[in-house]
Amino acid sequence: MGEKTGKTEAERSSVGAQRESGKQQTTENPVLDVIRHRRSIRRFSDRQIEEEILQEILDAGLYAPCAGGRQGVIFAVSQDREVNERLGKIKRANSSPRMASGGNYVSKEQPSIADDPKLTNAFYDAPTVITMFAPKNFLFAVGDCAVAAENMMLAADSLGIGSCYIGQGWTAFADPYGQDILKKWGIRGDYHALMQLLLGYPREGDRHPASKPRREGRVLRF
Repeated sequence: MGEKTGKTEAERSSVGAQRESGKQQTTENPVLDVIRHRRSIRRFSDRQIEEEILQEILDAGLYAPCAGGRQGVIFAVSQDREVNERLGKIKRANSSPRMASGGNYVSKEQPSIADDPKLTNAFYDAPTVITMFAPKNFLFAVGDCAVAAENMMLAADSLGIGSCYIGQGWTAFADPYGQDILKKWGIRGDYHALMQLLLGYPREGDRHPASKPRREGRVLRF
């Protein structure tokens, strides 16, 4: 994918400021630092991410593990704001999330469509939307897409880019407009959309979201 260069000094400073504002404990292991620092971002700047950075993120997805080494996931990248907005609104119209109530919420800092009924775009106006397609009736299709998404989210965070993982990708194409987009993109009939990954710079002025406390009792050792 061509020669890769590191982040600019300004970008490094931005990432450092985000880490500081998130009060995230750091270690001498940068991979573990990124894992603990990553959050779901739903409030994006209008600024589009640079092509070099996008290629780095996609490269991380392409190098994700996959069942049987099939490399069957297709990454459809859309930076067309009109298309993303229409597909995001179709997805929202076809979604019926359990709405937040009381202490049950997804995020107070980065509200989801389950937190705020006024949000009409399930892609949250992200400037870049990657839809992951995988073969229908393949047992490990969801897993292949999920590990690719995780790789890309961690790569994005390390590069100062916010991300949000969205499931049930097919709902964005569940109307005539969505079907036309699938044809325009040349998506094969034996593939279907399983999830979307939203990418963009976090909205200026937003603090990096705090981590929710980790629930106890989730690790069993024998």
